[in-house]
Amino acid sequence: MVEARIICTDIAGLRAQALGLAEAAGFAPDLRPLRLRPGWGRVPASLWPHPRWAVEREVLATPLPPVVIGTGGAGARVAAALRRPGVRAVAIQHPRMNPARFDAILAARHDGLTGANVIVTRTALHRATPARLAAEGALWAPRFAHLPRPLAAVLLGGSNGRYHFGPAEAGILARQLAALMREGAGLILTPSRRTAPEAMAALRAALVPLGAWIWDFTGENPYFGMLACADAIIVTADSVSMVSEAVATSAPVLLARLPGRSARIGAFLAGLAAEGRVRDFAGRLELWNTAPLDDTEWAGRELRRRLGL
Repeated sequence: MVEARIICTDIAGLRAQALGLAEAAGFAPDLRPLRLRPGWGRVPASLWPHPRWAVEREVLATPLPPVVIGTGGAGARVAAALRRPGVRAVAIQHPRMNPARFDAILAARHDGLTGANVIVTRTALHRATPARLAAEGALWAPRFAHLPRPLAAVLLGGSNGRYHFGPAEAGILARQLAALMREGAGLILTPSRRTAPEAMAALRAALVPLGAWIWDFTGENPYFGMLACADAIIVTADSVSMVSEAVATSAPVLLARLPGRSARIGAFLAGLAAEGRVRDFAGRLELWNTAPLDDTEWAGRELRRRLGL
């Protein structure tokens, strides 16, 4: 099996994209989180004279495998610097540098990047494969069997540089979800590491007394099991990765909109809405016929073909 070194900032969404691509391509992933030398965290990656000055040695260690995958701007810059004869450089997301420095680039269509070495996907890459969803669904279905149907899975993000999800927004969402439960729906909910404690407190206070199942970050991670078991998925519209994983299932996906704006995320969500794969959440549990939307498996095969491996 071909080994691939994965270089990315230690963020869940970036890790999931890189590992999802490596698995789809049949590569053996060697994940090396991007750790910076003291002081370099304040310097944008675009201003690094050379990555060897900024990153810790284990990221750059030789011998190098045949493939180096850099995810995000900083990871891509390191991957480009490691490219040489016999070592192919791959970028996930728009690398924000000359595309010619890569053997292949995996860019979502909302990145607006095209070219001979660019593989364009409709969503972010991820690990929500049919096989993984089937296995996790079989594991978690008995644990959710006591909950009413239809069963709604709620995926929460959090405030970032573009959107805000604090106690006020959580309170509005909590009242909407509580109304669904009073109408007979079951509810399973997971926060992310970005979800503010104050926001979670508002949701717990409103939903736990009504019988909602809420993950508290202890025990096994239910995330893929929730995706597999849900009759509908409600996801905050601040995360391309979470929405991409949600639409890879067969469940209808409802977007809980948040205050803020991102042209890139807006274009991504508009594309999915135009295809009928997502709708805005307006306090009602809408169910409609859907099919999985997932380009990860195809992208992995296409990458391997283009690299000649």
